[in-house]
Amino acid sequence: MPKPMEFQGLTTLVTGASRGIGAQTALAMASRGAFTLIHYAKNKDGAALVLKKIREGGGEGALVEGDLSTSPGIHEFLNLVHEIGRPIDILVNNAGSLVKRSCFLEIDEALWNRVITLNLTSAFLVAQAVLPGMLERHRGFIVNISSVAARFGGGIGAIAYSSAKAALSALTKGMAREFAPHGIRINAVAPGSVDTDYHRAFSTPSMLRATVAATPMGRLGTPPEIAEVVVFLCSEAGNFIQGQTIEVNGGFLMV
Repeated sequence: MPKPMEFQGLTTLVTGASRGIGAQTALAMASRGAFTLIHYAKNKDGAALVLKKIREGGGEGALVEGDLSTSPGIHEFLNLVHEIGRPIDILVNNAGSLVKRSCFLEIDEALWNRVITLNLTSAFLVAQAVLPGMLERHRGFIVNISSVAARFGGGIGAIAYSSAKAALSALTKGMAREFAPHGIRINAVAPGSVDTDYHRAFSTPSMLRATVAATPMGRLGTPPEIAEVVVFLCSEAGNFIQGQTIEVNGGFLMV
């Protein structure tokens, strides 16, 4: 069944879109008609494959490179987005990573700053850059990708990451309250454990088995399942949803 072209004429920016949840979100947005900007840091081949799939499906988009783990990298990325010259109607702040597991006493300031910058500060600065245009048009959508770790502190070695994601959820609420009167809808999605390269890099098979065992649905999530929730929040079906963090974790955490 063909998907409704509800985002026709709009431009979507998805950060961290070369693989996993970000890639699937970019594909989902493009399949609904959005011109989609695909951000990547190092995985240009992955991002190019996403763009190729978008074009094969009749959509259009562009690649934008940027290291969002440093302040200079974020500002260079924003300059590139500005040069493309397309106002951003939908922003999905997906870029993020645990970077590496470190117990609390082993986290040095450099690692802390990198994790916070990538997972929180980048979302703040990119949103700050695109919001003036949304205010002018009295319309816009921002979805921040948080994590179930924001609610329970994450696994051992993930304190910096879970702290950043908890702050991202709080940032979402504050932004939503401020910009709701201007026609801008801002929400977050908090995935549980999803079958992506992220967990293949940072979680052992035994850790994932334990997560599956603790999940009532008895499995990991998939990137398309998260992407469809993002689409929903930006669609007319989500018109009265504001400032929420939608937990998508198969029942691992119930709130």
